[in-house]
Amino acid sequence: MTAADRIAYTGHATVLIELGGVRLITDPVLGSRVGPLRRHGTRPAAGLTRGLDALLVSHLHHDHADVPSLRRIDRDVPALVAPGTGAFFSRLGFTAVTELAPGDSSRVGALTVTAVEASHPSGGRRLERRSAAIGFLVEGERRVYFAGDTDLFEGMGGLAGSLDLALLPVWGWGPSIGPGHLDPARAARAAALLSPRIAIPIHWGTLYPFGLARLRPGPLSAPPREFAARARELAPQVEVRVLSPGETTSLA
Repeated sequence: MTAADRIAYTGHATVLIELGGVRLITDPVLGSRVGPLRRHGTRPAAGLTRGLDALLVSHLHHDHADVPSLRRIDRDVPALVAPGTGAFFSRLGFTAVTELAPGDSSRVGALTVTAVEASHPSGGRRLERRSAAIGFLVEGERRVYFAGDTDLFEGMGGLAGSLDLALLPVWGWGPSIGPGHLDPARAARAAALLSPRIAIPIHWGTLYPFGLARLRPGPLSAPPREFAARARELAPQVEVRVLSPGETTSLA
């Protein structure tokens, strides 16, 4: 293991995972807006997408597969993506696209990346891309679970066992969330099921409808604090680290 093993929470579901010298980025949203949603918090660091070893995309909803953000990534970076979404990435010019169904794995340097189940609707909102959804288990000398977008599902507890880190969504991009998402209470239940050494709340504090932050600012900051409080009750063995968008933590 190396002290350089670290996590940079860029915002929403975008996380830079650095393990054993391998750099992975998840669900990149790197610009100032996604349609009517505006970015809040720190902008992504310059050079974030340089030297990537793989791109991991859990599904094609616009707040996880943002085309302008994907165009910032070198097209020869391997893309590990959900079933049935490979053609979307090929059309964007990515030359090494691998679709992973739950249980499928791919090697990235010294790491193994395995797709796992996610419980998230394929579509339904107007103009939303329909897409299967997955999470990812990244394994080397450490084990990291990236949930993507999901609600609790029956097999979630099967991912437990020596997890160093769980990256758990705790909210969304508006004042409320619909089915197929974890809220702070259900994310705390997920932490209890998974029992990782560390849990970091993601999918909060980044995207919000234009102008609404002045009227209803609470969902931009409250969800991770509520998650941490619930997790202390349901999963006291888990260390919760709340990172604001732009912050980094070491896994050493």
